[in-house]
Amino acid sequence: MFFYPMQIELSYLLGPLMGGIIGYITNYLAIRMMFRPHQPKHIFGKRIPFTPGIIPKERFRIAEAVGDSISENLMNKEVLAKNLLSEEMLGKIGESYDTFISTQKKNKETLREFLAHYLPASDIDAIQADTSTELALQLHTRLSDSELGSVMAHAVIEHVMMKMSSGVMGFLGADKFLSFLEGPAEHQLEKHINQIIANNSEEIISNFVAQESNHLLDTPVSDLLKDHDEQIVQLRHILLEGYTTIITTHLPKILSTLDISKIIRDRINEMDMMETEKIILDVMKKELNAIVWLGALLGCIIGTVNSFF
Repeated sequence: MFFYPMQIELSYLLGPLMGGIIGYITNYLAIRMMFRPHQPKHIFGKRIPFTPGIIPKERFRIAEAVGDSISENLMNKEVLAKNLLSEEMLGKIGESYDTFISTQKKNKETLREFLAHYLPASDIDAIQADTSTELALQLHTRLSDSELGSVMAHAVIEHVMMKMSSGVMGFLGADKFLSFLEGPAEHQLEKHINQIIANNSEEIISNFVAQESNHLLDTPVSDLLKDHDEQIVQLRHILLEGYTTIITTHLPKILSTLDISKIIRDRINEMDMMETEKIILDVMKKELNAIVWLGALLGCIIGTVNSFF
C-alpha cells in the first residue's frame, strides 16, 4: 500500500488535533462536573456515580472550611484592627471629613433643609420638639432648685440701699432707718422671685428654647460654620480619636459576640447552587478558561508525540 504525501501530512496532524479536542472537552466537562448536576440522579433506584457534582455534594464541608478560614485568618481582631487603624485608613477618614466641611462651608441650605436629606421632615420636627421640651424642663428644674431668687433679691436690695445712701434719703439719714428693713425686704423679694420662677419660668423657657431652635434650624449651614475654624479642627481630632477608641476598645467585644464562622457558613449554605455556581464561575472565569485551554494544549502535545510512534 502506498501513502501519498497528503495522507502522511494528515496522519501527523490528526493526532495532535484529536488530542487537543479531547483535552479541551475533558477539562471542560470536568469543570462542569464540579457543579453539575445539582441533585443526585438515579437509575432503577441506584444513584449514578459522580452525582451530584463535587461542590453540591461537599457544600456543607466546604462552607464550614471557608467560614473557619475567614474567621481565623481574615476577620480576626488583629487583622481588622491593623487595617482599620492604618495610616492610610485614618488619612482617608480625615480627608473625607475635610472634604465634607469644605463643601458645607459653601452650602446655602438651612440646617433644616440639610437634615431633610437624611431624615423625614416629621422626624426632624419630632426631634426638635423632644429636645426643646427636655431642655426647657431641665432648665426650669435647675432654676427652681437654684439660689437664683436669693441672689437676685440680695442684689436688688443692695442696689436700692446704695442708691438711697448716695441720694437725698442718705443725706437726711433715712437710709440708716431703712437698713433695719433690708433683711425682711430681701426675704419677701426672694419669696416673690422664687414664686415667679416656679409659676412662669417653664413657659418662658419653653418659648425661648423653641424660638432659638427654630432660628438654628433656619440658619444656613455655611453661616453655622463661619468663624469656627478652631472648633472644626478640634472636632476633627475628636472624630479620629473616637474612631480609634471604638476600634481598639469595642471591636474585640463586637467580634467576641459574633460567630463570624457560623454567619459565613450559614450564608453559603443558604445560597442556591445556581447562585453559587455563577459566583464562582464569574470570579474564576479567566483561570477556569485557562485550565480548559491547558487541557487542549496538553492533549495536542500528547497527540503529537503519539504520531511519531
